[in-house]
Amino acid sequence: MADDLYPPAGGDLGHYRRELAPETLNAFHAFSKQVFADGALDARTKQLIAVAVAHVTQCPYCIRGHVDGALKAGANDKQIMEAIWVAAEMRAGGAYAHSNLALDQIRKHSAKTG
Repeated sequence: MADDLYPPAGGDLGHYRRELAPETLNAFHAFSKQVFADGALDARTKQLIAVAVAHVTQCPYCIRGHVDGALKAGANDKQIMEAIWVAAEMRAGGAYAHSNLALDQIRKHSAKTG
């Protein structure tokens, strides 16, 4: 079922994507290469960030690709899992923090209705 929902990356679909917008795809690949190159952050750290973000965005392609990238950049299984836990906490923290919007709305409603 997952193969129906998320077809394999690359292959015929990858060729079709390139055919439809080759310049844009080339620019995206160049951008990606630059973003993940060593800079102020090393490639391993960048890949661990990408693993965390991939879990928050829930992109299965990104999860697989960036876990592989993190491993190739020298991350270990514990570092990858820790990055995933950071993502989970941030996602939960967002819901917690945004509860202020609901609480504020409740107060406004109560003030109007007495």
